[in-house]
Parts: sequence; C-alpha cells; structure tokens
Amino acid sequence: MNLDERIAALSELSYYVTQQNGTERPFTGVLNKEYRQGDYFCIVCDTLLFNNQMKFDSGCGWPAFHTEHHEAGISRIIDTSHGMTRVEVRCGTCNAHLGHVFNDGPKIHGGERYCINSAAMRFEVKE
Repeated sequence: MNLDERIAALSELSYYVTQQNGTERPFTGVLNKEYRQGDYFCIVCDTLLFNNQMKFDSGCGWPAFHTEHHEAGISRIIDTSHGMTRVEVRCGTCNAHLGHVFNDGPKIHGGERYCINSAAMRFEVKE
C-alpha cells in the first residue's frame, strides 16, 4: 500500500490523531499499559519509533518513552495551541502527529518523556 492508501485505511481515531493533530483521552489507549517485549511502529508508515526498553510508566495516561529509537528520526515542532507552549513530535518519515515531548522524564535517560498516543502506533511483540 502507498501512503495515501495507508492513511485511508486508518481507524477514525488513528486518523484524527495522526492527520488532524488530535489526542486520545488519557488512560484509554490500548498501548498505555503494554509492557511485553516488542517494538512500537508508526501506525501510518511503519517506521520504528520505540521499543519496550525505552518505555516507562509515567502515570500520565498515555504511553511514555524516555528515548526514541535511533532510526526513528522523530521531528519536533513548537506547539502553542491550547494556551501553552509544548513540543509536538511527528514521525520523521510521514509527518504523522504522534504526541508531545516533555522535560519531566527519567533523569538517568536524559530527562525527556515522549507522551505518545496509542492510536499513532502499532505494537509488535518480539518472540
């Protein structure tokens, strides 16, 4: 499938999140409490974004990661919507909206917390 076909095949929620800069409600995402060994890919283009060793339980209500995969190439954009300044993160390959990154993550890993929508990712278990 080409990128347009992949976008057309997204669920309503995944389309809203990745293409319209939306967000899922906290504590509702299927990957929030996912802790099996595996990899997290962009739901749109299948770019590897994170793996289970980068994930931690931040209690924020969305999947949280302290580091992106070295192949992810995630881009950062200043987001001033909603009356605040945040750093939006997007897939470096297809520009899909993923979530935001904050500076309240584990200090041992650099202090960042990638707050990512489950609807923006696909999880693949490692056997």
